[in-house]
Amino acid sequence: MTGGTIVGVTQVPKLAVFVTPTADPPGRSVEVAVAAERAGFDYVTVQDHPYQARFDDTWTLLSWMAARTERVALLPNVANLALRPPAVLAKAAATLDRLSGGRFALGLGAGGFPDAIAAMGGPRRRPADSLGALREAIAVIRAMWSTERAVRIPGAYYQLAGVHPGPPPTHPIGIWLGVYGPRALTLLGEVADGWSVSVGRVPEDELARMHARIDAAAVDAGRDPEQITRMANLGAELDEPDLGPRLVDYAREHRFDVLDLPVPPDPDYVLDHGSRLVEAVRLARQTG
Repeated sequence: MTGGTIVGVTQVPKLAVFVTPTADPPGRSVEVAVAAERAGFDYVTVQDHPYQARFDDTWTLLSWMAARTERVALLPNVANLALRPPAVLAKAAATLDRLSGGRFALGLGAGGFPDAIAAMGGPRRRPADSLGALREAIAVIRAMWSTERAVRIPGAYYQLAGVHPGPPPTHPIGIWLGVYGPRALTLLGEVADGWSVSVGRVPEDELARMHARIDAAAVDAGRDPEQITRMANLGAELDEPDLGPRLVDYAREHRFDVLDLPVPPDPDYVLDHGSRLVEAVRLARQTG
């Protein structure tokens, strides 16, 4: 799995499950991830809201999921940058990628709940500052994954002062941003590898314009926009009738490479209905 590689339109969509890191009963979220792999899903994603009292820590869950699975790719959707310093986040991501055999992508967000972040000791940032911090964090993370002997990065929010990076990840980890605004989408096109968007928060007729902004920024930065993975977080349930063909049509119409579906904390449900959905999508690919 390559974090920044886009899937051709004749093969889309790849399928993901969006796991809520519910703490009780302990380990249930990990069992859901195991069931998703058995069902044939391509990705398991986990939301990251550390201030939620009923949630386990997302990073710890991802580590357990990686240890219990063999094939499925894993990513936080999206890691809360305001509560996870980027240099340490990069080290943790590289370690998890190495231990999982290159099955990790880094979903990253600036942090959308400033009151909750501040209550947990994180910084309360204005939108402009959040975007600046996100840009600097990406540079820090990439530097920490480099093979340079020592790296220095001056910054208003994050700095590296001669730190020794390493060990590097197994594969080039893609950084996927969970962003919506025009300036953030421009940043994504300039420097990131993927887009994670909850489409229920966006009018459907806005999606094409959002894709176009990403594309234009990528071209202006000398990058190929077709190398940016696009993931839609949907509200559909696995057992909806005719969901497979509808997902394929939706992905082709709106240029999404990965479709992420929420699942309940029920491994049997995920294995049963997920297996049927994966097969339905496979058949729709063939007949479409």
